[in-house]
Amino acid sequence: MPAFTPVERRAAFSLSFLYITRMMGLFLLLPVLSVLARDLNGATPLLIGLAVGIYALFQALLQIPFGLLSDRFGRKPVILAGLAIFILGSLVAAASDSIWGIIIGRAMQGGGAISAVIMALAADLTRDSQRTKIMAVIGISIGLSFILSIVLGPLLMARYDLAGIFYFIAVSGGIAALLVLYVVPNPVSSSNDRNISVVLNDIPGLLQHPELLRIDFGIFLLHLLLTAAFVCIPLKLLGSGIEAESHWMVYLVGAVGSLAIVLPMVGVAERKLPVNVVLAVSVVGLAIALFAVGITPDGFWPLVVCMVLFFGFLSVLESMLPSLASRTAPASLRGTAMGVYSSSQFFGAFIGGVAGGWLIGKTGDSIALVVLGAVCLLWLPVVWRMQSPRRLSNIRLEIRETLLRSEADISDLGEKLASVAGVAEVSVRGAEQAAYLKVDRQVFDHDDVRQFKAGRQKGSDFVTSG
Repeated sequence: MPAFTPVERRAAFSLSFLYITRMMGLFLLLPVLSVLARDLNGATPLLIGLAVGIYALFQALLQIPFGLLSDRFGRKPVILAGLAIFILGSLVAAASDSIWGIIIGRAMQGGGAISAVIMALAADLTRDSQRTKIMAVIGISIGLSFILSIVLGPLLMARYDLAGIFYFIAVSGGIAALLVLYVVPNPVSSSNDRNISVVLNDIPGLLQHPELLRIDFGIFLLHLLLTAAFVCIPLKLLGSGIEAESHWMVYLVGAVGSLAIVLPMVGVAERKLPVNVVLAVSVVGLAIALFAVGITPDGFWPLVVCMVLFFGFLSVLESMLPSLASRTAPASLRGTAMGVYSSSQFFGAFIGGVAGGWLIGKTGDSIALVVLGAVCLLWLPVVWRMQSPRRLSNIRLEIRETLLRSEADISDLGEKLASVAGVAEVSVRGAEQAAYLKVDRQVFDHDDVRQFKAGRQKGSDFVTSG
């Protein structure tokens, strides 16, 4: 497989670091906000949960609008505008001494919804053949930002108050803006590729796709459980006699120990067991972890063991679901499918923050965690019905105008492409002068699609990519 060019390598690592600094706005406060916000004016468990989750609500609402704005005004200007909103929200929260000020600041932080735009910029800066690799690098950076944040958050909590942490987040946003201005390469043009772009007209059709609905429900529920759990877990640790400045050790040892679960489980999913079996085992494991955190006796090591289970099965599910969404999406709807998936993820985090705060107010942190474990088990019938998608690659073919002059031409070309060895799915888009294919790369040969001519003596009417 071709290697990154220098520009692609620079894009991959600068955008990954940009993502790490940006995702701290979501992750850094997860392990500390429910502890530090208790002393704010007007604070209640429900409002603290709202402060945790409202960031994700605005992320969910604005991801697609920001993506559409970036198509019109350019990726970098929209990213910088989003970072400016994010920084301003961080400063508003830092200057607040009431829970409502924190809620307003968190809502503003979430208003800088640039995750999808960063992904689109990554696509603009790389060849089609390298897009899977750069998306994988960025995906790893998201996981790294989570681990870094849950360890760094309690360390900062031990030295600074809540305002200090928000100032730290604002500085990280400023660093991200400098990266965009001076390190991230400038794209030559914006991509019009449905593999990475969201198309509003495609959303109703996707909402009728049973398998994608199961996956979207899964990521919604997973992030509901994750956010609600992190409203409860820091308070559980405090109640178990573990001081706030030591929480980072529980999370770090738990995260490192979770690799003993993640690596073999993902390996089994790739080669041996059906996807629904691995998902079902992970759902049961996550439920057991939530039950265990709720009922475990006081003590550092019992809670560490619980966190190993929690992080382990959480990470398995977190790594498998986006891959399943990408592989399950129809050939020409991948970008829109991932947009719906991302919005489902953020909506889940919002509901989880509110639900976690409400549960603590009604039941206390231990019983709340047991309830979350029971909710997790409700997911089991859904994952058991999920199917393993074929391992196919997404390819976009740019088609010259002479080949698509009528609906009959579009239909004819679709039939011819479908007859090529290794092609599993075809969607021809006349308005875009493009065809979207799902192919088995072990069988498919790009040269096979160049056999179709437009009746002229010049070269092929296909410009293949993917």
